[in-house]
Formats: sequence, structure tokens, C-alpha cells
Amino acid sequence: MDPAAHRRSWRGLAAPVGVAVTGAVAATVLHFRDPHDAGSYGICPVYALTGWWCPACGGLRAVNDLTNLDFAGAASSNILIIPFVAMVAVIWVRWVYHRWQGSPDSPIGLRPTATFAVLGLLVAFTVVRNTQWGSWLAPA
Repeated sequence: MDPAAHRRSWRGLAAPVGVAVTGAVAATVLHFRDPHDAGSYGICPVYALTGWWCPACGGLRAVNDLTNLDFAGAASSNILIIPFVAMVAVIWVRWVYHRWQGSPDSPIGLRPTATFAVLGLLVAFTVVRNTQWGSWLAPA
């Protein structure tokens, strides 16, 4: 790799590094300022307006639990957070790899069917966690 191409590959990593630093700062804040304390981060606007747990409800508590390596606690707060964090990590690694190779393209390439499948999963999760028989999915 010539020196100019090497500099371009390092410059291409600015956005992924910025996203990683932002995520690390957010995780650090969630680690030290416990969202398990009622009202520590306010209230969920969806829950406040509708009384329904949204797909993200319990997400801050789940990330706090993950920073403490409490996977069971994270799953009881929001079971979707663990696969979501894993998916974000994989996408971020792909993004870094593509940027290092000099490709400016986006690392996320969801087809419409995948997008509808993810949206369908979120809707189904929301409905199920707000029913009596799916109450075990409600944030703990």
C-alpha cells in the first residue's frame, strides 16, 4: 500500500472511531449512573402516553447490566438488547474493514424484506410484551 493510500485508509476510520467513542462514553455513563433507580433518566414517552412498553423500554437498564456482565439481568430488562448489541458490533467491524479497504460505502445493506422482517419483529415483540401471557417480556 502506497503512503497516500495508507493515509486515506486512516482518514476513512474517523467516522467509525467517532461512533465507537460515542458508544463507549454512553456505556460508561450508563455503567456509573444506574438507570435501575426510578426516574434517573426520566420516563419513556411512549409508556407515559400509552401505558404500553415500547420495544426499547428497559434498554438503558439492559445496557447497564451488560456493562456489569450481568447477561441474565440484561435479558430480563429487554431481551432484544443482547442480540442488538451483538449485531451493532458486527456491523461496526464490517464498517471498519470496508473503510480500511478504502470503500466509502455504508456497512448496512438491508433489503426491503429484511427491513420489514425487523419491523415485524419489533411490532410483535411490543404487542406480546404488553399482553398478559407475554408479561415476562416486560422490563423487570
